[in-house]
Amino acid sequence: MSTLYERTLRRAGTDPEGFWAEAAEQISWVKRWDSVLDDSNPPFHRWFAGAQVNTCYNAVDRHVEAGRGQQPALIYDSPVTGTTATLTYADLQDQTARLAGVLRNLGVRKGDRVLIYMPMIPEAAVAMLACARIGAVHSVVFGGFAARELATRIDDALPRVVLTASCGIEIARIIDYKPLLDDAIARSAHKPAATVLLQRPQHSATLGPGDHDWHEAMAAAQPADCVPVQATDPLYILYTSGTTGIPKGVVRDNGGHLVALDWSMKNVYGTAPGEVYWAASDIGWVVGHSYIVYAPLIHGCTTVLYEGKPVGTPNAGAFWRVISDHGVSALFTAPTAFRAIKREDPHGDLIRQFDLSSLRTLFLAGERADPDTVRWAEEKLGVPVIDHWWQTETGWPIVANCVGLGALPVKHGSPTKVVPGYDVRILEHEGGSAGGSRELPAGETGAIALRLPLPPGCLPTLWKNDGGYIDSYLSEFDGYYQTGDAGFVDEDGYLYIMSRTDDLINVAGHRLSTGGMEEILASHPDVAECAVIGIADSLKGQVPLGLVVLYAGSGRTEAEIVPELVQTVRDQLGPVASFKIAAVVDRLPKTRSGKVLRGTMRRIADGEPYTVPATIDDHAILDEIEKTLAELGLPRL
Repeated sequence: MSTLYERTLRRAGTDPEGFWAEAAEQISWVKRWDSVLDDSNPPFHRWFAGAQVNTCYNAVDRHVEAGRGQQPALIYDSPVTGTTATLTYADLQDQTARLAGVLRNLGVRKGDRVLIYMPMIPEAAVAMLACARIGAVHSVVFGGFAARELATRIDDALPRVVLTASCGIEIARIIDYKPLLDDAIARSAHKPAATVLLQRPQHSATLGPGDHDWHEAMAAAQPADCVPVQATDPLYILYTSGTTGIPKGVVRDNGGHLVALDWSMKNVYGTAPGEVYWAASDIGWVVGHSYIVYAPLIHGCTTVLYEGKPVGTPNAGAFWRVISDHGVSALFTAPTAFRAIKREDPHGDLIRQFDLSSLRTLFLAGERADPDTVRWAEEKLGVPVIDHWWQTETGWPIVANCVGLGALPVKHGSPTKVVPGYDVRILEHEGGSAGGSRELPAGETGAIALRLPLPPGCLPTLWKNDGGYIDSYLSEFDGYYQTGDAGFVDEDGYLYIMSRTDDLINVAGHRLSTGGMEEILASHPDVAECAVIGIADSLKGQVPLGLVVLYAGSGRTEAEIVPELVQTVRDQLGPVASFKIAAVVDRLPKTRSGKVLRGTMRRIADGEPYTVPATIDDHAILDEIEKTLAELGLPRL
């Protein structure tokens, strides 16, 4: 007998319009759709064409109208300010309606853009929802982003208004936002008409011409009602890095986004309305958009918004405290966070100090979840640890162990199987011609591609850049979205993400995955985390280089460990891998979301010029890596 997962996957694949129409019944529509899927202008497919809806209404107002206004909607937990606060759905409705009234008073209308440049505070979520309430298109830029990167986003989105705060706080450091914003506006050709600034107690900013005080504006505003928009109208623009240095504005629509996120909360994450869900991310990233703000609220859950870094000093044990204090049932974070926890507390002593009985499931995404870390988390927490995989562009999971459909057996190293609604294929070019492709059999590594049309909730295009959308995502293989990731499917249908396609290295004609080597290195008992990059070699084209971070208190030297690592890779992959160079480092350079900067390290190793990414706060770590690589005496082409 087929499982619920198998039946759901089959239904979504054979009757996608019927499947998503059924899922859409959970959403409150102003006007129902003319067609579930409009495929009249491929590859620009549109879901729920002709429908009218409002995202803020579905995330806030309908829960109040259903008698759940006093249910907690958002729990704000800020160890950096010593603050905790709870907003009920009624509180959220009031604040969102008032801020929407502020925007309306400043001339913001349906379709106008609003840029949000704020820290992790409740007002940031209110800002997003207020834009959605009146049909404005928000673009959230990570708080504290450098002025140059902020200016490029202002010039691309052309916001009418900027919503900001006086500062952000990182552990004990105050980041003054106003000078960064003023510098960005001075650099940009487009000048927003107004800025609304929230003064925080920790730091006050001086308001200039065109600036408005948040609290004063809120007090003077009349609440604004929800404005119906087309299901295919944009909800937000989220910028992601582009290969040309110009950011790509990923567009998310209203209707498909509502349906997909609501469906995912029940079926992927296994959560029910009223439960507490915590995505330990930032609203500046897609995880924050989808699973801090929108999905939990649309589904009627309580979402946790955490200000601070929940790993490392002085917040050791913060994950466990938050779960215990607020009764979190599902936690979603990055594998990097758990590698750091495992490194600092390998025996799980801190875990045993807290009551984690509410925690039902741990979800990991953002980077490959190495099997060793997953096993450690399973053992120490005693709950299922679910690795899953998706992208900024898709907005919700592509491959997962769908808890709500009946959890499948776990295979460590795999995010399990395709989520119903997606059609995942492993492809390679056929005959060397761009566009032509063939599907690879089980076990062979190739490019991971998604067959079109993408399901609801995925990007329909890039902001003001249909051509860039095609060039960036659809030109590699005809009829497919190219994810940029490489991997394989095993004989049971489990997908394995091995690396980005540009992290497949060519060693003397052999295509090898750096991710596979990282998995081997991570299995060493002294290695807390690691990264493998391909470096230039005059004889073999490329050879792998391993950088490893050891557990606290390992007590072993680099001279002892490196030969063991080299031999382990040789034993498991064979001499073809040419893995001979490794070094121990104190830490790895990462973005604010925890992704390791492999590309930057690769450029350093090859002696190429590089710029410090805007997404990294700790610039000194790159100097340390540069020094380490120089000491290795790496060959240059």
